[in-house]
Amino acid sequence: MSARNTVKSIQDIMRQDVGVDGDAQRLSQLCWMFFLKIIDDQDQQLEVMQDNYQSPIPEKYQWRSWAADPEGITGELLMTFINEELFPALKELPAVGSNASRARVVKSVFEDAYNYMKSGQLLRQVINRISGVDFNDLAERKHFGDIYEQLLNDLQSAGNAGEYYTPRAVTAFMVDRIDPKPGQILFDPSCGTGGFLTCSIRHMRDRYVKKVEDEQALQAGLRAVEKKQLPHMLCVTNMLLHGIEDPSFVRHDNTLARPYISYGQSDRVDIILTNPPFGGREEDGIESNFPAHFRTKETADLFLALFIRLLKPGGRAAIVLPDGSLFGEGVKTRLKEHLLAECNLHTIVRLPNSVFKPYASIGTNLLFFEKGDPTQEIWFYEHHVPEGQKAYSMTRPIKVEHLNGCVEWWGGAERENRQETEQAWKVTIDEIKARGYNLDFKNPHTVADDHGDPEELLAKLEESELQTASLRDQLKGILAEALLR
Repeated sequence: MSARNTVKSIQDIMRQDVGVDGDAQRLSQLCWMFFLKIIDDQDQQLEVMQDNYQSPIPEKYQWRSWAADPEGITGELLMTFINEELFPALKELPAVGSNASRARVVKSVFEDAYNYMKSGQLLRQVINRISGVDFNDLAERKHFGDIYEQLLNDLQSAGNAGEYYTPRAVTAFMVDRIDPKPGQILFDPSCGTGGFLTCSIRHMRDRYVKKVEDEQALQAGLRAVEKKQLPHMLCVTNMLLHGIEDPSFVRHDNTLARPYISYGQSDRVDIILTNPPFGGREEDGIESNFPAHFRTKETADLFLALFIRLLKPGGRAAIVLPDGSLFGEGVKTRLKEHLLAECNLHTIVRLPNSVFKPYASIGTNLLFFEKGDPTQEIWFYEHHVPEGQKAYSMTRPIKVEHLNGCVEWWGGAERENRQETEQAWKVTIDEIKARGYNLDFKNPHTVADDHGDPEELLAKLEESELQTASLRDQLKGILAEALLR
């Protein structure tokens, strides 16, 4: 059975179970089972390759012990084992010994994981389907990785779960423009399900990984944090499916909960690629971790302050921010002033409101900047929805090729020979300062619609109002006569 058919058959089985409600729960259920099977497959391979290797998971709870036999425990016995033995044991797994980091990964995934299925018979059917997959087969793992990415895409329609997903066309474009390389430290401080990480991994493997040392440098340079349990679990499993041997770098934590001043030289990174949460507000007390002039409950603002601090000199970033961050005042103004003084904000790509539909319908922007030299000018590029299409949607989302025009305009690695076009323009730092650091610059090449002469329009409006009043009076007269008859 193909990977796609295997996943489809698993979803069909889960839909029969009364305990699993919706795509988000189905994916969460699938995720922890995939995770245990992948870990067990890796463990069996490591046991052959390394002397004295021992899995961090006790033998009783390894996939091969309780799940691999298609005639194994089922029904109530299976449900009791999973709910009362397996989950409690993995939630409290001790992180000790040579495999402490691997044990921490298992424990972090199961900290808030949940078995939604209620039928032991249906659960046994799902387990048997998963047992038929060999995740040590590179081709098979790649196929499942691709399908998993599509499942994450489908989360866009799963209520709040959609907040964890950035359109892959956007992540691929940002990664391509930043061009990460093995050996560089790449950080996503709000990684969601790992879209920027997987795009970066593919980018580096396609372009730069030529030998084992390159792959080792690639994996050693990854850093990520995710605050919420579900996307953290999805991200860790995503990393395993994309051939990352030790996904313990994906921490289940809140990046903003650590005091701003505590981030020192050892925490500096070469690259930040992320879509920080925006529109949300942090819990009370988080803002006190930041200097007084940057304090706010607005999550995106706190992240921006942290990005500037975390980049190494010469480090580069590509981030997603809403329109409000460009024109906002108060703390937002101080942040923009700080950003332009500490970094070269060289490019802002303005996206239409529909890119992040259905779970967000606000204008967003891609900001590209480098730590070191202050900003002297900013280039803006306005991305348009393809001709013949009014907006992006679930059925007609943004695609990689839609951003080819921006890639062609970009001007190479050094951004040389950029030209103003109908979609591109630049502004100087003096123009920005004159506007009080309002970065909400509209396209000067857009011709405003001609709605006519204001005086003529007012005259027509008054004439229409008089006609309406006259008709209303006539109607009143007709009704009055009718009542007298």
